[in-house]
Amino acid sequence: MKKLFIGGLAPTVTEESLTALFSQFSTVRSIKLVKDLFSGKCKGFGFLEMEGHEARAAIAEFDGKSFEGSNLKIRFEEERGKGHKGGRRR
Repeated sequence: MKKLFIGGLAPTVTEESLTALFSQFSTVRSIKLVKDLFSGKCKGFGFLEMEGHEARAAIAEFDGKSFEGSNLKIRFEEERGKGHKGGRRR
């Protein structure tokens, strides 16, 4: 299972419309759009999970392409390494 970062999303994008787009390649296991607390509209990015080889095909197909009036930016979400301590800066 691979997690993808999807940026460049229009405010009108919904989880349903993004799922429909990526379902062309595989079953979308999970999806989370980051939304504005007050308006409920997409803030321009989100995350989704799908199988690894299908995720690579989806990146190749959709990265840089227009979707609902905005150009998508798609990449694998980077996992935080062993050196990441988390928390606040001091």
